[in-house]
Parts: sequence; C-alpha cells; structure tokens
Amino acid sequence: MAASGSAEGGGFEAPSPADFYQPLIGSGQWAFTRPMLLMIISIIFIAGFLIATTRKAAVVPGKGQWLTEQVYNFVRNSVAQDTIGSKEFIKYVPLLFSLFMLILVNNLFGIIPPFQYPTFSRVGFPIGLALLVYVIYHAIGIKRKGVAGYFKGLIPSGLPKGIYVLIIPLELITYFITRPVTLALRLFGNMFAGHMLLLLFILGGQYMVLEGGPGLKVAGIGSWLLAFVMTVFEALIEFLQAYIFTLLAATYIADSLSNEH
Repeated sequence: MAASGSAEGGGFEAPSPADFYQPLIGSGQWAFTRPMLLMIISIIFIAGFLIATTRKAAVVPGKGQWLTEQVYNFVRNSVAQDTIGSKEFIKYVPLLFSLFMLILVNNLFGIIPPFQYPTFSRVGFPIGLALLVYVIYHAIGIKRKGVAGYFKGLIPSGLPKGIYVLIIPLELITYFITRPVTLALRLFGNMFAGHMLLLLFILGGQYMVLEGGPGLKVAGIGSWLLAFVMTVFEALIEFLQAYIFTLLAATYIADSLSNEH
C-alpha cells in the first residue's frame, strides 16, 4: 500500500485513514477501488486453486491436494462439527469453508507483495460478510421453528414473566444489532489497525534512514526490524481473524438450530 512519507514542508507525514481509499477508476462512492480489485483477484485465485488441487484427487495426495484437504478438514472438524454438532453440520461446511478461505486470503494480501493491502481494512467488505451471515442464521432459525417459535425462543426458559420487559429488548438488541455489528467491526478493526501500524513503522523507518542524521538512521533500521517482527505477528492475527469470524458464524448457526433458542 502506498502512502506519502513526507509532507510538502519536508517533515514526516504519518499514514492516515484517507490512505486506505485508493480509487483506480472514477472517484467518489461509485469509484472502482484497489480493494475491489483485490477481492476479485482473491476469488479467482481461490477458485483456481481449489479446482487445480481437487480435479484429479488421488488417494495419496500431492502437495496442493494435501493443503486443500488440511484447510477443509480444519473447518469441517474443528469449526463446523465441533460447534454445530455431528447431526447437522455437514450442510453448512461449504459456507463456512468459503468464508474462511475468502477472509484468510484477503487478510494475507496485507503482507504479501505486490498486494500489501488487507481487503477487509475497508469497512464495507466485513459489513457485507456480516450481513450475509446475519441473513443466513436468522433464515435458518425461522425455517426450523417458524416466525413465532423463533422469536419466542429469544426468551430464555424458566424466567419470571415480570422481567420480560427487560429481557426482550436486550435479546432483540443482541440478536439483531450487536451480533452483526461486532462481527463486522472486529474483523475491520484488526485489519485496519494492524496495517496502519505496519505502515507507520515502515514509512517512519524510511524517512529516518533517508532524511535523518546518523542516530535517526540507526533508529530507522530498528523501525524496519520491528516492522518485520510485526509482519510475522500480523500473519498470525490474520489467520486468527479468519478463524474467529468463521467460528462465530458457526456459533450463530448452531444457536439458530438449537431447541433451547
């Protein structure tokens, strides 16, 4: 991701949120931006990789097939089956696997040249995925229990009717507002903040090495070393955010299927 390292007056200009808006074609809200292009690239890459590694599947897998199977089995067994349960999990594995792959690849774009831009640092993308999950888990619950049964299940059983006036608004806020908002903002916040810090260390180090005296040049090299360490740490965060988003989606689906809900 490109950002200006110095201002017109010659001083260092720290990266800002405005640097994350990078239109390629047009301007304003209808512009075709860099993260849009990266999302398209990620979809093409994921589809091509999965087709290439599975169309000639063998009992003894090659490296590509082995990698695909490991990721698939991780989502299938450690996310879908463990969270939704062994009776009904299998039908939701394609959704959860697709979510995990899409988020992971786009997150990793933030540290892989020449992309170096985490797509989900633009808030519209995590909002879109969160709304998709929102619609799906509500639709699953309503299909299973009916509209009346689904909303009735929002109230925990065994509670005195006198506190319904407090519980019902809280449950409605949780299921219809808090869940989708936190699902989107958690992913966005981590990708945005992590990439902003990497930019700050890299561009700050560049400015000190190119423009500073001997002491600042040493500090600039130290800034680059910290940026390398943070890049490794950021890769872990990017994986964890893909896992957490997918796990929460599975949790919400399981909650909609549960008889207690």
